[in-house]
Amino acid sequence: MVPAGIPDGMTVVLHPSLPFAPWADPRCRRLPGVMPLAMDDWLQVDAAYGGQMALRDRLIAERPDDVHALWPDAVPAASELLQGVLGRLPGLGFGAAGGQWLRPDGARVTVDAAQPLMTLGRLLQNDFCILQNDGSGEHRLTGAILCFPAGWLLHQKLGMPLARMHAPISRYSDDTARRVQRLMDAVRPEAPLWRANAHRSRSPLFNPLPEGHPHDKAHLPMLYVRSERQCLIRLPLTRAVVFTIHTYLVRLEDLTSEQAAALAAHPVHSSP
Repeated sequence: MVPAGIPDGMTVVLHPSLPFAPWADPRCRRLPGVMPLAMDDWLQVDAAYGGQMALRDRLIAERPDDVHALWPDAVPAASELLQGVLGRLPGLGFGAAGGQWLRPDGARVTVDAAQPLMTLGRLLQNDFCILQNDGSGEHRLTGAILCFPAGWLLHQKLGMPLARMHAPISRYSDDTARRVQRLMDAVRPEAPLWRANAHRSRSPLFNPLPEGHPHDKAHLPMLYVRSERQCLIRLPLTRAVVFTIHTYLVRLEDLTSEQAAALAAHPVHSSP
Protein backbone atom coordinates (compact mmCIF):
# COMPACT_ATOMS: atom_id res chain seq x y z
CA MET A 1 0.00 0.00 0.00
CA VAL A 2 1.31 3.42 -0.91
CA PRO A 3 1.23 5.86 2.03
CA ALA A 4 -1.20 8.72 1.63
CA GLY A 5 0.67 11.73 0.31
CA ILE A 6 1.02 15.31 1.39
CA PRO A 7 -0.89 17.75 -0.90
CA ASP A 8 1.07 18.64 -4.02
CA GLY A 9 1.32 22.28 -3.04
CA MET A 10 3.50 21.23 -0.12
CA THR A 11 5.66 18.75 -1.96
CA VAL A 12 6.65 20.47 -5.20
CA VAL A 13 9.53 22.52 -3.82
CA LEU A 14 11.81 23.55 -6.66
CA HIS A 15 15.38 24.74 -6.99
CA PRO A 16 15.84 27.69 -9.34
CA SER A 17 18.79 25.96 -10.99
CA LEU A 18 20.88 22.79 -10.87
CA PRO A 19 24.45 23.40 -9.64
CA PHE A 20 25.85 20.12 -11.00
CA ALA A 21 24.57 18.10 -13.96
CA PRO A 22 25.86 14.54 -13.58
CA TRP A 23 24.93 13.56 -17.13
CA ALA A 24 27.40 16.19 -18.38
CA ASP A 25 30.32 14.76 -16.38
CA PRO A 26 31.86 11.51 -17.68
CA ARG A 27 32.93 10.55 -14.14
CA CYS A 28 29.28 10.01 -13.23
CA ARG A 29 28.23 7.83 -16.15
CA ARG A 30 29.62 4.53 -14.89
CA LEU A 31 28.34 3.24 -11.56
CA PRO A 32 29.20 3.93 -8.81
CA GLY A 33 30.84 7.09 -10.22
CA VAL A 34 32.34 8.35 -6.95
CA MET A 35 34.69 11.28 -6.42
CA PRO A 36 36.67 12.60 -3.42
CA LEU A 37 34.73 14.87 -1.08
CA ALA A 38 36.09 17.77 0.96
CA MET A 39 34.38 17.64 4.35
CA ASP A 40 33.80 21.40 4.28
CA ASP A 41 31.59 20.80 1.22
CA TRP A 42 29.63 17.90 2.74
CA LEU A 43 26.64 19.77 4.18
CA GLN A 44 25.10 22.66 2.29
CA VAL A 45 22.34 25.23 2.69
CA ASP A 46 20.98 26.41 -0.65
CA ALA A 47 18.22 28.45 -2.26
CA ALA A 48 15.53 25.80 -1.61
CA TYR A 49 16.33 25.52 2.12
CA GLY A 50 13.22 27.32 3.40
CA GLY A 51 10.77 25.41 1.24
CA GLN A 52 12.39 22.04 1.76
CA MET A 53 12.62 22.51 5.53
CA ALA A 54 8.96 23.52 5.79
CA LEU A 55 8.08 20.25 4.07
CA ARG A 56 10.47 18.26 6.26
CA ASP A 57 9.00 19.81 9.42
CA ARG A 58 5.52 18.82 8.31
CA LEU A 59 6.45 15.27 7.33
CA ILE A 60 8.31 14.65 10.59
CA ALA A 61 5.38 16.01 12.61
CA GLU A 62 2.59 14.30 10.68
CA ARG A 63 4.20 11.18 9.18
CA PRO A 64 7.06 10.16 11.53
CA ASP A 65 6.60 6.43 10.96
CA ASP A 66 6.95 6.91 7.19
CA VAL A 67 10.11 9.02 7.24
CA HIS A 68 12.07 7.70 10.23
CA ALA A 69 13.46 4.38 11.41
CA LEU A 70 16.29 3.47 13.77
CA TRP A 71 17.32 0.01 14.89
CA PRO A 72 18.73 -0.24 18.44
CA ASP A 73 22.12 -1.34 17.08
CA ALA A 74 22.31 1.89 15.08
CA VAL A 75 21.61 4.29 17.96
CA PRO A 76 25.31 4.84 18.83
CA ALA A 77 26.08 5.65 15.19
CA ALA A 78 23.13 8.05 14.97
CA SER A 79 24.25 9.81 18.14
CA GLU A 80 27.82 10.10 16.86
CA LEU A 81 26.51 11.49 13.58
CA LEU A 82 24.36 14.10 15.33
CA GLN A 83 27.26 15.36 17.44
CA GLY A 84 29.49 15.60 14.39
CA VAL A 85 26.89 17.56 12.43
CA LEU A 86 26.12 19.97 15.28
CA GLY A 87 29.74 21.06 15.27
CA ARG A 88 29.40 22.11 11.62
CA LEU A 89 26.21 24.16 11.96
CA PRO A 90 27.80 27.57 12.77
CA GLY A 91 29.68 27.43 9.48
CA LEU A 92 26.38 26.92 7.66
CA GLY A 93 24.67 30.02 9.05
CA PHE A 94 23.06 28.51 12.15
CA GLY A 95 23.12 30.23 15.53
CA ALA A 96 22.90 28.73 19.02
CA ALA A 97 20.16 30.32 21.11
CA GLY A 98 19.03 29.22 24.56
CA GLY A 99 19.61 25.50 24.12
CA GLN A 100 18.20 25.62 20.60
CA TRP A 101 19.60 26.06 17.10
CA LEU A 102 18.34 28.99 15.05
CA ARG A 103 18.04 27.79 11.46
CA PRO A 104 18.87 30.02 8.47
CA ASP A 105 15.12 30.30 7.78
CA GLY A 106 14.44 31.61 11.30
CA ALA A 107 12.94 28.44 12.78
CA ARG A 108 14.24 27.14 16.11
CA VAL A 109 15.09 23.49 16.70
CA THR A 110 15.69 21.86 20.08
CA VAL A 111 18.26 19.06 20.02
CA ASP A 112 16.69 15.82 21.22
CA ALA A 113 19.48 13.39 22.08
CA ALA A 114 16.93 10.57 22.28
CA GLN A 115 15.92 11.22 18.66
CA PRO A 116 19.18 11.99 16.85
CA LEU A 117 17.94 11.35 13.31
CA MET A 118 14.69 13.24 13.85
CA THR A 119 16.74 16.20 15.07
CA LEU A 120 19.00 16.05 12.01
CA GLY A 121 15.96 15.88 9.76
CA ARG A 122 14.72 19.20 11.14
CA LEU A 123 18.07 20.94 10.82
CA LEU A 124 19.27 20.18 7.31
CA GLN A 125 17.95 19.49 3.83
CA ASN A 126 19.82 16.20 3.69
CA ASP A 127 18.31 12.80 4.25
CA PHE A 128 20.60 10.63 6.39
CA CYS A 129 20.88 6.84 6.06
CA ILE A 130 23.00 4.64 8.35
CA LEU A 131 24.65 1.58 6.81
CA GLN A 132 26.40 -1.00 8.98
CA ASN A 133 28.37 -4.13 8.23
CA ASP A 134 26.36 -7.05 9.56
CA GLY A 135 29.40 -9.32 9.91
CA SER A 136 28.65 -11.23 6.74
CA GLY A 137 30.55 -8.83 4.52
CA GLU A 138 27.52 -6.77 3.51
CA HIS A 139 26.24 -3.39 4.66
CA ARG A 140 22.61 -3.11 5.69
CA LEU A 141 20.33 -0.13 6.16
CA THR A 142 19.83 0.13 9.94
CA GLY A 143 18.44 3.63 10.33
CA ALA A 144 17.37 6.69 8.38
CA ILE A 145 15.58 9.98 8.31
CA LEU A 146 14.20 9.92 4.77
CA CYS A 147 11.80 12.72 3.91
CA PHE A 148 12.45 12.78 0.16
CA PRO A 149 12.36 9.16 -1.09
CA ALA A 150 12.65 8.85 -4.87
CA GLY A 151 10.08 6.10 -5.38
CA TRP A 152 10.86 3.74 -2.49
CA LEU A 153 9.62 2.96 1.01
CA LEU A 154 11.97 3.24 3.97
CA HIS A 155 10.42 0.44 5.99
CA GLN A 156 10.40 -1.88 2.98
CA LYS A 157 14.17 -1.43 2.59
CA LEU A 158 15.10 -1.35 6.29
CA GLY A 159 17.45 -4.18 7.18
CA MET A 160 18.20 -5.06 3.57
CA PRO A 161 21.77 -5.40 2.26
CA LEU A 162 22.75 -2.94 -0.43
CA ALA A 163 22.46 -5.38 -3.32
CA ARG A 164 18.90 -6.32 -2.35
CA MET A 165 17.94 -2.68 -1.79
CA HIS A 166 18.95 -1.85 -5.36
CA ALA A 167 17.52 -4.99 -6.99
CA PRO A 168 14.77 -3.10 -8.90
CA ILE A 169 17.38 -0.88 -10.61
CA SER A 170 18.21 -2.47 -13.97
CA ARG A 171 21.65 -0.80 -14.17
CA TYR A 172 22.61 -2.21 -10.77
CA SER A 173 24.28 -5.41 -12.00
CA ASP A 174 26.08 -8.05 -9.92
CA ASP A 175 29.36 -6.43 -10.94
CA THR A 176 28.12 -3.03 -9.77
CA ALA A 177 27.00 -4.56 -6.47
CA ARG A 178 30.47 -6.02 -5.90
CA ARG A 179 32.15 -2.71 -6.69
CA VAL A 180 29.80 -0.81 -4.39
CA GLN A 181 30.43 -3.24 -1.53
CA ARG A 182 34.19 -2.89 -1.99
CA LEU A 183 33.68 0.86 -1.90
CA MET A 184 31.70 0.63 1.34
CA ASP A 185 34.45 -1.45 2.91
CA ALA A 186 37.16 0.95 1.78
CA VAL A 187 35.69 4.37 2.64
CA ARG A 188 37.72 5.98 5.45
CA PRO A 189 36.85 8.76 7.92
CA GLU A 190 39.57 10.97 6.48
CA ALA A 191 38.58 10.29 2.85
CA PRO A 192 34.81 10.71 2.28
CA LEU A 193 33.30 10.35 -1.17
CA TRP A 194 30.43 11.74 -3.19
CA ARG A 195 28.51 11.04 -6.36
CA ALA A 196 25.44 12.40 -8.11
CA ASN A 197 22.58 10.92 -10.09
CA ALA A 198 19.71 12.35 -12.10
CA HIS A 199 16.47 11.28 -13.72
CA ARG A 200 13.45 12.86 -15.32
CA SER A 201 10.46 12.94 -13.01
CA ARG A 202 6.90 14.13 -12.70
CA SER A 203 6.75 13.54 -8.94
CA PRO A 204 7.26 15.80 -5.91
CA LEU A 205 10.02 15.41 -3.34
CA PHE A 206 8.04 13.10 -1.06
CA ASN A 207 7.43 10.19 -3.42
CA PRO A 208 7.17 6.93 -1.42
CA LEU A 209 6.37 3.95 -3.64
CA PRO A 210 6.64 0.19 -2.98
CA GLU A 211 8.64 -2.09 -5.23
CA GLY A 212 6.69 -3.08 -8.31
CA HIS A 213 4.37 -0.10 -8.14
CA PRO A 214 2.73 0.25 -11.57
CA HIS A 215 3.57 3.29 -13.64
CA ASP A 216 -0.08 4.25 -13.91
CA LYS A 217 0.78 7.85 -14.87
CA ALA A 218 3.08 6.93 -17.74
CA HIS A 219 1.01 9.04 -20.13
CA LEU A 220 1.76 12.23 -18.18
CA PRO A 221 4.70 14.46 -19.14
CA MET A 222 7.98 14.53 -17.25
CA LEU A 223 8.23 18.02 -15.80
CA TYR A 224 11.40 17.97 -13.74
CA VAL A 225 14.94 16.78 -13.41
CA ARG A 226 15.50 15.22 -10.01
CA SER A 227 19.12 14.95 -8.92
CA GLU A 228 20.60 13.59 -5.71
CA ARG A 229 23.97 14.67 -4.35
CA GLN A 230 24.97 11.57 -2.41
CA CYS A 231 27.85 11.48 0.08
CA LEU A 232 29.50 8.56 1.89
CA ILE A 233 31.01 9.36 5.29
CA ARG A 234 32.69 6.86 7.63
CA LEU A 235 32.09 7.68 11.30
CA PRO A 236 35.40 7.38 13.18
CA LEU A 237 34.10 5.82 16.42
CA THR A 238 31.26 3.47 15.49
CA ARG A 239 32.70 2.87 11.99
CA ALA A 240 29.22 3.03 10.48
CA VAL A 241 28.89 4.49 6.99
CA VAL A 242 26.52 7.44 6.63
CA PHE A 243 24.88 7.94 3.24
CA THR A 244 23.52 11.46 2.89
CA ILE A 245 21.22 12.66 0.13
CA HIS A 246 20.75 16.31 -0.86
CA THR A 247 17.89 16.37 -3.36
CA TYR A 248 17.37 18.89 -6.15
CA LEU A 249 14.15 19.23 -8.12
CA VAL A 250 14.46 21.53 -11.12
CA ARG A 251 12.10 22.28 -13.98
CA LEU A 252 13.45 21.19 -17.33
CA GLU A 253 13.19 24.74 -18.62
CA ASP A 254 15.40 25.98 -15.78
CA LEU A 255 18.41 23.98 -16.93
CA THR A 256 21.15 26.04 -18.53
CA SER A 257 21.53 25.81 -22.28
CA GLU A 258 24.73 23.79 -21.77
CA GLN A 259 22.99 21.38 -19.37
CA ALA A 260 20.06 20.97 -21.77
CA ALA A 261 22.37 20.25 -24.69
CA ALA A 262 24.30 17.68 -22.66
CA LEU A 263 21.02 16.06 -21.58
CA ALA A 264 19.99 15.69 -25.21
CA ALA A 265 23.34 14.04 -25.93
CA HIS A 266 23.30 11.82 -22.81
CA PRO A 267 19.64 11.18 -21.87
CA VAL A 268 18.81 10.10 -18.32
CA HIS A 269 16.05 7.65 -17.46
CA SER A 270 12.54 8.59 -16.33
CA SER A 271 10.74 7.48 -13.19
CA PRO A 272 7.25 7.81 -11.67
